[in-house]
Amino acid sequence: MQILLVVAPVFATNCCVVVAGPDGRDADCVVVDAGAGTAPGVERLVAERGLVPRAVLATHGHVDHTWDAAALCDRYDVPLRLHAADAYRLGDPFGTLGTEAADPGVSGALAQALAATGRRPEDYRAPAVVEPFDGADGGLVAGEVRLRALHAPGHTEGSTLYVVGDVVLAGDVLFAGGVGRTDLPGGDPATMARTLRDVVGGLEPALDVVPGHGPTTTVGRELATNPYLR
Repeated sequence: MQILLVVAPVFATNCCVVVAGPDGRDADCVVVDAGAGTAPGVERLVAERGLVPRAVLATHGHVDHTWDAAALCDRYDVPLRLHAADAYRLGDPFGTLGTEAADPGVSGALAQALAATGRRPEDYRAPAVVEPFDGADGGLVAGEVRLRALHAPGHTEGSTLYVVGDVVLAGDVLFAGGVGRTDLPGGDPATMARTLRDVVGGLEPALDVVPGHGPTTTVGRELATNPYLR
């Protein structure tokens, strides 16, 4: 597997293109966390490397991780897949952050960041085809791409870690030196604590971590130095 990174201009969301096989030419791929403004970069990678997108995935339903999902799903005629517990957020991306887009707080900050790139909250649209998954942790298959999905609630109800080879795509559960906030609707500190102890703590220390925002790290480094995991 290869993982190619496209960083969104809004909130610097890390969008990952996961490619089956080492060389990539004519290989299947999936796109994880299509943040606002990532579609052009993803489309360039797909065209330059001759990739075949099979799905768009989201680590969770916050709009800074799903804004460009509809554009990419339409472009490649593929579904958006995310945990069923977060699917409701697609229908009300700003309201499910707890405030209206024009109000202060996270939604207001997001609206300002969108405006700086020429986007408006009312421009958002959900993908036409959404395929939620649920149940026990397990494998996800999209063409030749195979990932292990680990339910990791706490930041949101449906937050999910995707393990691909020796890399974990952590979304907003785990960052370099920090963890996801739990004070937004659907967040829960006690649930996050269990996720950090049982899910993150159960990962192989050698795994590289690509978080939803910010620099990459490793599980071992975070277990040793992250104050929320010690």
